[in-house]
Amino acid sequence: MLRLTEALAAEVATQGITVNAILPGVLDTPANRAAMPQAEHDRWVTPTAVAAVVLFLASDAANVINGAAIPTYGGT
Repeated sequence: MLRLTEALAAEVATQGITVNAILPGVLDTPANRAAMPQAEHDRWVTPTAVAAVVLFLASDAANVINGAAIPTYGGT
């Protein structure tokens, strides 16, 4: 997936399009809490936090980030 991200980023860079990959850790969702009740939930990443990364990457502030792998692991 990372090589695909890099290749696509290079292919469309001249068109002003950026391509990046977000690498999430364990997401704090009801399904994950039910599946792993003994885990340390406070170390998991919230979907809201990952959404904030997506919004940043879609913003003009991130226009120089292209072909990157962005880890969103939190404390996991």
